[in-house]
Amino acid sequence: MKLCSEMALFTPIQTGKAVLHRYLDLEQPDDKIIAEYIWIDGSGENVRGKARTLEAGVKSPEELPWWNFDGSSTEQADTKNSDVYLKPVAIFRDPFRGGKNILVLCETYNHEKKPIPSNKRHTCAEVMKKAAAAVPWFGIEQEYSILDRDGYPLEWPKGGYPRPQGPYYCSVGADRAYGRDIMDAHYKACLYAGVKIAGTNGEVMASQWEFQVGPSEGIDGGDHLWVARYLLHRVAEEFGALVTFDPKPITGNWNGAGAHTNYSTKEMREEGGLKHIEEAIAKLSKRHDAHIRMYDPRGGEDNKRRLTGRHETSSINDFSSGVASRAASIRIPRQVSEDGNGYLEDRRPASNCDPYAVTEMIVRTTVLNEQ
Repeated sequence: MKLCSEMALFTPIQTGKAVLHRYLDLEQPDDKIIAEYIWIDGSGENVRGKARTLEAGVKSPEELPWWNFDGSSTEQADTKNSDVYLKPVAIFRDPFRGGKNILVLCETYNHEKKPIPSNKRHTCAEVMKKAAAAVPWFGIEQEYSILDRDGYPLEWPKGGYPRPQGPYYCSVGADRAYGRDIMDAHYKACLYAGVKIAGTNGEVMASQWEFQVGPSEGIDGGDHLWVARYLLHRVAEEFGALVTFDPKPITGNWNGAGAHTNYSTKEMREEGGLKHIEEAIAKLSKRHDAHIRMYDPRGGEDNKRRLTGRHETSSINDFSSGVASRAASIRIPRQVSEDGNGYLEDRRPASNCDPYAVTEMIVRTTVLNEQ
């Protein structure tokens, strides 16, 4: 006896969000919360997460228990010694489950309670403490591309291309602003969660967008960007779409994607700060190669595809700086040059960079004066 027809075998199950919300809207006990522990996996690019029930009333990450996961399934441990610990470091509101439920950003540690190699946050936090008197601020411009389930850019003709670049940047209209619903939903999710999202806009390539996180002080820059990335993946999941942070998702005459990092110290923001900005740029110029190695997960290999000297980028092989120049490694915004104080923009970090590695490197070079 056949339990199902051949047609049923080949008919994909469709999950319905309306059905899901019947359950998400169910009353939850007042003394219980759902905590989604999230962490960066061994790729240095992807975020993982799993949930647990905890007692309500948590006020800080220090009150939360450490947890663990199978690191052999995330490229973070060997099968024979697979447990990796999760240490809670930051709490955000959960825009998916709502109510008092939370997202818990975690660091990863091995069986000896030592940070594992993919845990870039640990050393970044140490560096930010050493540089605390400088009050480093970061504003990171996260570019990304929205893809269909087949991995091709959203709303592009299959196997072909839309109109050439030109009409898509900050665009309005169904024939050019591809994926706006995802962008708007992500914006609201970030605000609800407590992420310091500053703005968003359509980017130069079709189906490419950008959001900005900051200004954030010290370690918060990396924390808030990673949670914003997690939220973006989850929001896109709701729409049945994919998000890629690949720095050059489409070859040819199309812009790549970066994570331009705006940076300042207290001295740079004060009157006469332009002098300190220029001093920082001089320090950065001497460590160009070292920075490039830290600005994508593959030691600069990803950025080779993007930093070509074309499509609003500098050459990966040369350091450059300039006022209002989007073809430079470091841009001094026009307004900063006129005001005589403010910040600089490091345009070299790739869109798939680890913001902990980027912000740590910038502070090591410009504040701690590492050579």
